[in-house]
Amino acid sequence: QVRLVESGGGLVQAGGSLRLSCAASGVIGSINLMAWYRQAPGKQREAVAVITSGGSTNYADSVKGRFTISRDNAKNTVYLQMNSLKPEDTAAYYCYMVALHAYWGQGTQVTVSS
Repeated sequence: QVRLVESGGGLVQAGGSLRLSCAASGVIGSINLMAWYRQAPGKQREAVAVITSGGSTNYADSVKGRFTISRDNAKNTVYLQMNSLKPEDTAAYYCYMVALHAYWGQGTQVTVSS
């Protein structure tokens, strides 16, 4: 059974930092793509950051220069370091991984107060 377990969300003041983690277990084969998405109330889920198996990254314009995605292949874990957080970053954050199949985490709430 595949499980993606996220951690690291919480409440932080604007300008603060958080680090999200997502660890996968039970995945068969190499994980090619790891990513973070977010969904704010009343809005569609959007991609925040993506990292390939080769380490190439891509970011949403709204988080460039503030967020950093990284991965530990030995641990099947993806991280999202979020700095200079803004109230508009408030959302549920979901990790997403693609191996033979695609998998979603359960989500972790990030709330940034002004």
